[in-house]
Amino acid sequence: MKTIYNVKAWCICAFLGTAVVAGAQEDVSKDKNLNREMTLEREYDPSVQDASKVNTLPEIKEPEVRKIPIDYATYTIAAEPEKEIGLLPSGNIMTQMHYNKRRGYFNFGGGTYLNLNGDLGYHILSTDVDKLNIWFSHRSTNGKVKYIQIDEKVKAKLNDNLGGIDFRHQFDRMALKLGAKYGYSSFNYYGLILNDPSFRPSMTASSYVSHIDQRKTDQVDQTIRVYAGVESKEEAMVGYLLDVSYRNFSHKYAWSPEYDGPTEQAIGAKFDLNSAFNGNMRIGIGGKVNYFAYDVPDNFLYDTDVLENHADITLSPYYKVEGDNWHIKLGANVMVYTGDDSKFMASPDVAMDFVVADKTVLYLLAGGQLYSNSLYDISRLNRYANPLQKLTPSRNWVDARLGLKCGAAPGFWFDVFGGYKKTSDDVFFVPVLVNETEAFNNMSELLGNTNSDHLFIGLNLKYSYQQFLDIALKGVYNHWKAEYGDADLADPLVSELEAYGKPKMEVTASIEVKPVRNLAFLLDYYLATDRYTLLWNENVKMKNINELNLTGTYTFNDTFGVYAKLNNILGQKYEVIYGYPLQNFSAMVGVNINF
Repeated sequence: MKTIYNVKAWCICAFLGTAVVAGAQEDVSKDKNLNREMTLEREYDPSVQDASKVNTLPEIKEPEVRKIPIDYATYTIAAEPEKEIGLLPSGNIMTQMHYNKRRGYFNFGGGTYLNLNGDLGYHILSTDVDKLNIWFSHRSTNGKVKYIQIDEKVKAKLNDNLGGIDFRHQFDRMALKLGAKYGYSSFNYYGLILNDPSFRPSMTASSYVSHIDQRKTDQVDQTIRVYAGVESKEEAMVGYLLDVSYRNFSHKYAWSPEYDGPTEQAIGAKFDLNSAFNGNMRIGIGGKVNYFAYDVPDNFLYDTDVLENHADITLSPYYKVEGDNWHIKLGANVMVYTGDDSKFMASPDVAMDFVVADKTVLYLLAGGQLYSNSLYDISRLNRYANPLQKLTPSRNWVDARLGLKCGAAPGFWFDVFGGYKKTSDDVFFVPVLVNETEAFNNMSELLGNTNSDHLFIGLNLKYSYQQFLDIALKGVYNHWKAEYGDADLADPLVSELEAYGKPKMEVTASIEVKPVRNLAFLLDYYLATDRYTLLWNENVKMKNINELNLTGTYTFNDTFGVYAKLNNILGQKYEVIYGYPLQNFSAMVGVNINF
């Protein structure tokens, strides 16, 4: 079976090289003031993802002058970040070159810990009618990191590859979209072995299970996705959108290299139908349908029914109206998922903004959604998660945010905001000891039957002085409450739960200086405090994330540029996932070429 799996992987790689079959994301923005022309698109932005750094927590993006990169170590999550779409034109990879008419780009960087980053893309067609783009990105690392808990080093390996092709044809009244992608990721479970006597000397001989060290064995995840869609022009009286997709996601191994892993097949459809009336009003209904089917090899390690075929459905009727200085959307989300523990839920779908003064906007957002928590979704959050845990979809009943944005002062912009989020069966990862001698014995597992309430308040400031200085500062205070859900299903491991892995306070700051026209220096900082994990039925506080990075770029001309990055300058030791230490100080140099 392992040989068949390897042959399958090589065949797909060969097909990708000859037919360039993989996937890309579409610009889903509906802002009529934005240029909707497709650019060379990738699944992740290399300015915020490299082999040594990773975004620890996804966040809502605000309007800003330009994207300010903040990086954290990448080998804890998959190559593809969730919920964010980055559109990067040729020449804007690492060195802040202005957009140009050249069709291709090449970016490559290498550094300590054998960190490698690479990006290659090309516009095959680039006209008003037809767009055809191909792209490929690579991230890898193969260096030793040191555990925080014990005095031992371990090799952390990662090899992420993602390639794609996407096509768009503009008819007179509609657009046709086609695309595909292929992702191949190999990595090792290098995390701390929890029953290692050097970590827990008090463990008794009767409770100690002698594990074979599987940290040298590489897990492999593969993703194949194809999609097609049609979309009306934005100004059409009757608007419509229909996107359909198929995704095949697989793990090479299950709990152990001795057993084959599961495969998830997902068929999805997203639609929207709306009509304008009375000049400034629009009524419509949108929605999405996903069906998940699982192939779980039959062996004695686990029950073949652990992953259940199911569907989730969302319907979202809405009404929109806009005035000279205000916009209102009123709607609701009605959601259901099938299976043995099927559930029905509803949430608001409301968005309002009002211009209350010169360049000052008061806004309100109130939504909610059903998170599928598919194998693919979970792998994007935590690649080291147990590949065979049955996952209940998370029901986000409300996700509300009230804020005030102001850009009245020259070069200065701020956003003050607060909100509340309530979720049933939320996703919290905790370390788990697998008591199988042949197993990967340092995986993460979702803490099931756990609900959360999340209150937050924050302030975001940005200042720009001509072309010389850019300053950004964002602080968010989070108050989390986690508790067991269904009392009949509760199997309390600890009397008082924490929102495991979630920070209480987050601070993001950056300063960019351009002393001369072609030279730029960026200093960025991230702080995340008061994170907890659950270990041996006790709440354990994790070390704060305290990260300072420096990036220097020099652009020779519109063809060639170079960059150098110094990551974790303070040499701080921390983990995003407990037991999986991230790299200490690291450095990287690279080039960016437009052609």
